[in-house]
Amino acid sequence: MKIAVVCDWLVTYAGAEKVLEQILNIYPEADLFALVDFLNEDKRDFIKHKKVTTSFIQHLPKAKTKYRTYLPLMPLAIEQLDLSKYDLIISSSHCVAKGIMTGPNQVHISYVHSPIRYAWDLQHQYLREAGLTKGLKGWLAKIILHYMRIWDTRTSNGVDYFIANSKFIAKRIWKCYRREADVIYPPVDVEAFEYCAQKEDFYLTASRMVPYKKMDLIVEAFTQIPDRKLIVIGTGPDFNKIRKIAEGHENIKLMGYQPFNVLKEHMQKAKAFVFAAEEDFGITPVEAQACGTPVIAYGKGGALETVRGLDKKDDPTGVFFYKQDEESLIKAISYFENNLERIQFEDCRKNALDFSINCFKKNIKKYIEEKINKGGKI
Repeated sequence: MKIAVVCDWLVTYAGAEKVLEQILNIYPEADLFALVDFLNEDKRDFIKHKKVTTSFIQHLPKAKTKYRTYLPLMPLAIEQLDLSKYDLIISSSHCVAKGIMTGPNQVHISYVHSPIRYAWDLQHQYLREAGLTKGLKGWLAKIILHYMRIWDTRTSNGVDYFIANSKFIAKRIWKCYRREADVIYPPVDVEAFEYCAQKEDFYLTASRMVPYKKMDLIVEAFTQIPDRKLIVIGTGPDFNKIRKIAEGHENIKLMGYQPFNVLKEHMQKAKAFVFAAEEDFGITPVEAQACGTPVIAYGKGGALETVRGLDKKDDPTGVFFYKQDEESLIKAISYFENNLERIQFEDCRKNALDFSINCFKKNIKKYIEEKINKGGKI
């Protein structure tokens, strides 16, 4: 059986790439396809230093740094990749990879991190943040995204089986494509985060500082509760904005970017990890729980599936707040402190193990084998 694995682009090593890495660990003989491949030679271990077949976008001007600007060409580019000789195609898609063209005698299984976010329900947020709500450029962007939605819906018919990375994304797939999706949670390297039962009197948040992560909300909330200490790890476009919010507040410490060992040590010792983003899945709350650290999370998106809230679950591992504002977060912190004895640090660790790399590999291998053998299709 000849196998092809398709992803959107290869430029870094993040959440989608961790899924790709484990798929390639299961099927090391598979050939790899992507729109572009700009990985440095010392960053190619996770794809086993495979030769990658890329699209024409690879050779367009400034594609290495501006590949996202070629979004209007991506549907055409992914359709030009010839996978006709393969029996099984596995796509890992958050943009256009699931739109690869396949035939009736091929099985296409698509692991979807999300339908194209900026073309569907997050379109208006994307246009605001990009300054494209008005003028000729704004109208052009809206026309392109309208075209992307039509293409995205049409190409969903070329997928035999959808896998979503969370129930939240399965709902989005149904909303966009009217297709059912099975849920297999992405792999989290929980074994890299050792359990620690000795906590200190500080809260931790860690993330890239971009608007949707809502790091400014967290810092703003702690300016109003000076008797609680917050440590912030991470950097990004919003760093200066957040630093200004924290100025003059001795209970808030911004550490900027920190290496993994420093991040892990703070995750292990924190009283709780604070997470205010609406994520499709959200890896950092799972990593915190792997350290035995409870999570205070915004109660929407993937966090509802990775954190066991005090208000509804047995063996709770954290607390939710349901409005993305300072008042709701402050109330959640107070509720957490008043009920801390109900959370066992061991339960946090146990919950995180359900999202381990081994669980992902076992689940996805079993799923794919069941589907390719269904009805003798291959």
